[in-house]
Amino acid sequence: MSDAPGDATLTVDELSARVGMTVRTLRFYAGRGLIPPPIRRGRVGYYGPEHIARLDLVRELQAHGFTLQAIEGYLERIPTDATPQDIALHRTLLTPWMRDLPETLDRGALVRRTGRDLTDDDIEMLVALGVVEPTPDEDVFQVATAHLSLGVELLDLDLPVEAVQDAGRIFTEHGRAIAEELTEVFRTKVWPHYRDSGGPPEHIQQLVQRFKPVTIQGLVLAYERAVGETQRDTIRRTKNKPR
Repeated sequence: MSDAPGDATLTVDELSARVGMTVRTLRFYAGRGLIPPPIRRGRVGYYGPEHIARLDLVRELQAHGFTLQAIEGYLERIPTDATPQDIALHRTLLTPWMRDLPETLDRGALVRRTGRDLTDDDIEMLVALGVVEPTPDEDVFQVATAHLSLGVELLDLDLPVEAVQDAGRIFTEHGRAIAEELTEVFRTKVWPHYRDSGGPPEHIQQLVQRFKPVTIQGLVLAYERAVGETQRDTIRRTKNKPR
């Protein structure tokens, strides 16, 4: 339910205009239990911030390709007394961390985008780098366009594809572990702090948006330091190695 009955001030027509969904869709979602019943005052039902938050989450889940059945299962795990701020957390954590969503490009469009002819070996390297992903259709790819220029620069280094693939596996393995641990820190320490402060959902969304680049820069800094320390350790071992 909403934070308090007095928070529910929107009729179904006003809610429809607020969230950009038809009244028919809202009633369908209500029938499926995706949003709680309205607050009744006489014969009129009113909706509030919690209804809006849940509908925003439904839209976000749909954008991520969730089926209606999967959305129902997801929402079932959210307590019925969850506040709009609680629901906002679920929504913001679904926001992609990549600067741009992948684009679908055929080989000709990919060549034009990179400004260079791409051999099969070049495509294989871009795939190994994670910049390009094959699709079931021949010569059609999902392309992380925000990182495409970096991928092209790496092509000029003439690295062995096996080395890039090994590096990719290392980044994937450790990147997942870092993501899981940081998510747990955010869930158990950062989120409760801001939730208890009583800030609006928009504050949480802004927090997550600012949290992303900070953590990425922190990861880069930690990696740079680790590489420097590893190089110094290697030099020390080489100096101390008996000849």
